[in-house]
Formats: sequence, C-alpha cells, structure tokens
Amino acid sequence: MRIPQSLPSMSRAFAVTLIAALALPMAGCAGRSAKGDLPYVARDVGTLYSTAKARLDQGRYKEAAQLFDEVERQHPYSIWARRAQIMSAFSYYLAKDYTASISSAQRFLAVHPGNRDAPYAYYLIALGYYEQITDVTRDQKITRQALDSLGELMRRYPNTRYASDARLKIDLVNDHLAGKEMEIGRFYETRGQWLAANGRFRTVIDKFQQTTHTPEALMRLTETYLQLGVPIEAEKAAAVLGRNYPGTDWYDHAYKLMQDHPVKPIAPLAPGEPVVPTGTAGTPGTGALELPKANGNTGGTGAGSVSSPAPVGPGSATRTGPGN
Repeated sequence: MRIPQSLPSMSRAFAVTLIAALALPMAGCAGRSAKGDLPYVARDVGTLYSTAKARLDQGRYKEAAQLFDEVERQHPYSIWARRAQIMSAFSYYLAKDYTASISSAQRFLAVHPGNRDAPYAYYLIALGYYEQITDVTRDQKITRQALDSLGELMRRYPNTRYASDARLKIDLVNDHLAGKEMEIGRFYETRGQWLAANGRFRTVIDKFQQTTHTPEALMRLTETYLQLGVPIEAEKAAAVLGRNYPGTDWYDHAYKLMQDHPVKPIAPLAPGEPVVPTGTAGTPGTGALELPKANGNTGGTGAGSVSSPAPVGPGSATRTGPGN
C-alpha cells in the first residue's frame, strides 16, 4: 500500500501551529512577570532581606521595595517580616511611589499598631501626602490629607523627633491653604463678585492668620468692604493692618484707599430726637407700609402678589471660578 506524500507536510504544519499556540501564553506570563511582581523563587529570609538591603544601599529603591515585600510574602510569621514592611514603605518613598509607600505604612499600622516603629509609619504616611502637594491653582484635597496626617502624628506622638518636623510642615501646609483662598478671592475680585471675595479673605484672617498671606488679606478686605459700601468695616481692617504690619506695601495701599474714601462721621442725635424720623412710612401712627403691586407679567402666584427679591449671600451666588 502506498502512503501519500502529503501527510508529513501536514504533520509539520500542525506541529508548528501547536508550538506557536503554546508559546503565546508563556510570552504573556513573561510579560506580566516583567511588569508586575517578582517571580516567586523560594529563598530563606536572611538571603531575601540581605538582598533587599543591598538594593536599597545601591539606590535601586523600586527593586528593594519589591524584595522587602517578598520577605513578607514568603515568611509572614518571621520576625523579619515586620521590619520588612516598614522598610518597604521607606523604599517606595525613596522611589517616589508615594501611593505605594502610604499603602505599605498603613498595612504595617493595621497589623502592628503598638510597634515601636509606629511613629515612623505615621511619619511616612504624612510625608507621602506632603510630597504630593501641588500648586495653589490645583485642587487641594491632597494638601488637606497631608494636614490631617501631620496633625494625627503630633496628637499621637507629640514628644518624638518626627513631631518636631511635623510642626514645621503644618505651618507650610497652612500657608499653602491660605494661598489657595487668596487665589480664589482675587479671582472673584476680578469678576466684581465682592461679597464672595470678601468671604475668602475673611477665611484667611479667621483660620490662617499666622501665615504670610495675612497682610494682603487685610488689604483686600479693605478693598472689598469699600466696594460693598461698608466703609466702617474697611477702616477697621486697615487699622488692624497698620497696627500689625505698619511698614508693608499692603498697608500703604490700604492707607491710600482710606484717604480716597474717608469715613463720613454720623451726626449725633439731639436730645429727645427719635432715631427714626417722625412720619417715616411703616412707623407707628403712619399706617402699614404699602407694598407695590406686581405687574401681571411677573410670573407671581396671583393678581397682587409681590415679587420677592433674589436672596443675597453665598447660597445664591453663582460661582463660575475656582472653589465651586
């Protein structure tokens, strides 16, 4: 019986196809291994930790962090696993992977809240947020998280060396948040939204008066109060500015504003003179105050309804800029 010559070629084609199909998953696994975690290779805890420490000393922070994580993964009940967790957070911080650093430190605190390295773990969390603070034109959520983390570190461990550094960083963070309020307030000023701007500058005085933005905030309050038609409050703000920051350009500008818009004193009342002049509509003896009738096309609820004025205040202002 004669065997067809086409069978060997068909077998070779099938074999090539099979090899290619088997190679694809292997290539995919290799690619994932290169991009993700280290491949699992069983090693004793001493070798793993020593290798991770060597990578850290060489400045290969990302590799060191992964090896410290491997210590925890392969030997979770070893005394070195606890140390490896905090070293992993430190290595990620040096590698500028702040999200991973915060996560590692939080995992360490969840498992070992009373460990002697707990203050340092809180410090790494605060540093991770602090290093991600952006300029005042961006959203300040991270800045507030940094402030909360630094405050928690000071509250829990006030006598540690980490708390000393946290106090300095809190001052810088507060100055940054005050700068954000000033940025928004100046934006409202350029749009003529004086009440909204005044609220932002008041926030700086009420919450961040120890920052470097206080002199400008007082001068801006003088501006906005004058624009709102409250010269007495403007004079108070300028007086506080002159008392605390007499030699600054901000005070010079506020002083010039008050010279251009002097406060007109109110004449005192003569003895026996009523505060409200006699005959003023709405006072006793003059009858009820007559309200104007609404036109038919005002959209009221009925004939004779009075259209109410739009409410004034932050709740009704339409914000179109930063701080929405």
